[in-house]
Amino acid sequence: MKIIIIGGVAAGAKTAAKVKRELPDAEVSIYTQDKYVSYSACGMPYYIAGDFQDWRKLIVRSVEEFEKSGINIYTRQQVTKILPADKKIAVRDLNKDDWYFAEYDKLVIATGAKPFVPNFYKPELKNIFTLRTLDDAIIIRETMEKSNHITIIGGGYIAVELIEAFVKNNKQVTLIERAPFILSMFDEDISALVQEYILDNSNGLVKILNGDTVADLIGDDYVKDVITSKGYGFETDMVVIASGVRPVVELAQEAGIMLGPTGAIKVNSRMETNISDIYACGDCAEKINMISNTPVWVPLGSTANKEGRVAAINIAGEVEDFEGILGSAVLRYNDLNISRTGFTEKEALKIGYDAVSVVITKRDKAGYMPEVKNVTLKLVADKRSHKILGAQAIGCGDADKRVNTVSVGLVRGITVEELIDVDLTYAPPFSTSIDILISAAQILKSKLY
Repeated sequence: MKIIIIGGVAAGAKTAAKVKRELPDAEVSIYTQDKYVSYSACGMPYYIAGDFQDWRKLIVRSVEEFEKSGINIYTRQQVTKILPADKKIAVRDLNKDDWYFAEYDKLVIATGAKPFVPNFYKPELKNIFTLRTLDDAIIIRETMEKSNHITIIGGGYIAVELIEAFVKNNKQVTLIERAPFILSMFDEDISALVQEYILDNSNGLVKILNGDTVADLIGDDYVKDVITSKGYGFETDMVVIASGVRPVVELAQEAGIMLGPTGAIKVNSRMETNISDIYACGDCAEKINMISNTPVWVPLGSTANKEGRVAAINIAGEVEDFEGILGSAVLRYNDLNISRTGFTEKEALKIGYDAVSVVITKRDKAGYMPEVKNVTLKLVADKRSHKILGAQAIGCGDADKRVNTVSVGLVRGITVEELIDVDLTYAPPFSTSIDILISAAQILKSKLY
């Protein structure tokens, strides 16, 4: 059996490794236009920050290691067309600039996501970057080291991680975000607290321009000045566009593969597309939200690895389903942990839930413990069914472990009352005798009746 995988980062590399273990005699090949395969894209901001010096540490499995296990790796090879009727792909060799065809029995599309580039982008200006590949991370770090002021456009997860990276290197940063606060995937009351923390804990190096966009980037060969839509202008040494990503679906769409309402590739729970023997997984594929059972698109490395494994198992002739996601995520800024799972209150209301929420701040450990910190937790529930819909937590204490606990309950449709009865562990170095999660559920219960 010939198995071709288009894309070699999280989902593609996972699919290849797993399917080769399941089908040792299969001919498994990865085609990627990148120079590298199987690397941790999520770790790139920390390389830029200087948390470690050798970018090679981001490579999970080298080309040589894949080939030693019998997997063929074709780097700098751009798949330009999928021909489902002929079970072939057309490939452009970027090294030699020529074209050829490759045949498959099973095809996996793991093309990932690409940065969204706004209209103001000027490709003729140097020192304007996006962060997608290892090469991007390397050049951003090199340019950062020669810069004094850096502009970040966008306010999502990557943008916050990049602020931290640049501030660690004592660089001045101006972030431009069209929304009222950064991290618009959280509720505004939580996002506002995160933004306040960043501004208060960055040694005066960070300026955030909310409710604004870039009107123009000015320079000759290199960008020198930024002009915003509100008329604010300032000098800069480099610009990083971090205004979100979009699924890479053009190849699939041209082949007649169906897209879902989110704009990503529509797949079933076995990662199958509408065309026989073609699978899709990772950031290019649509997901199902486990709470509402509706299509969503949330690109995360953890999900990509799970989907790659499921695709491989089904290609091998066994049966395994990927049930969906909750959009669980975590990031940090210095000592502040920021995490979420399920729906925010604004998302729940938009979908049609009768959402009720509570926000509380409490110590994460017994007050007499020297390492005690505060955590602010927002818990969201549906007033009609009393089911928990989601949680958001921030704090210099253990915010993410509360969110992880909620995520387990969300899978089983836990109610507020059931959450109150959860038997959480307790000892003074780990929590208060009544954990903040239980306290929030108790307060939320009083709002349901």
